[in-house]
This record gives sequence, structure tokens and C-alpha cells, in this order.
Amino acid sequence: MDMTALVFYACICGCLSLAGPRLGAPFVRFGIGAAVGIAAAALLPVIRQVMY
Repeated sequence: MDMTALVFYACICGCLSLAGPRLGAPFVRFGIGAAVGIAAAALLPVIRQVMY
């Protein structure tokens, strides 16, 4: 897995999660967003292989 893509997705999703005030404190929201970004970056190669 490309570490650059992993970090990029984590940062983008983490920053976007700050817009969701119902998830709690900003650090919690950033952590949730970063986890979603990591999962997305990790699953992207698998999804590409299944589709092609």
C-alpha cells in the first residue's frame, strides 16, 4: 500500500470530519475521520482488483 495515499486520505477525511459536530469533541471527530480515511485507502486496491 502506498503510504502517501494512506496519509492523504487520513488527513482529508480527518479534516472533513471536523464539520460533523454531532460526533463529539474535535479530537474525537478528527480520529473518526482519520480512521475512515485509512480504511478507504486500505480498501481501494482491493476494490480495484475486484472490479478489473
